[in-house]
Amino acid sequence: SPMVGTFYRAASPEHEPYVRPGERVDAETVICVIEAMKVFNEIPAEIRGVIVAVLVENEEPVDFGKPLFKVDTSK
Repeated sequence: SPMVGTFYRAASPEHEPYVRPGERVDAETVICVIEAMKVFNEIPAEIRGVIVAVLVENEEPVDFGKPLFKVDTSK
């Protein structure tokens, strides 16, 4: 995680997740939101590849540097 906060896979409970395993992302693709101090921050992938796995649960607290997704950059 680029920051400390709460991880959300979607913009709201009614919305679909930003990304799912098997989906291709590029550096600008928004992959999740981290809420920090009541501010919701859209987090870009920052790399190109295919999402292999989501490593944290929705609404889970995350710390700086915690891996959020596994991405295969060879594809």
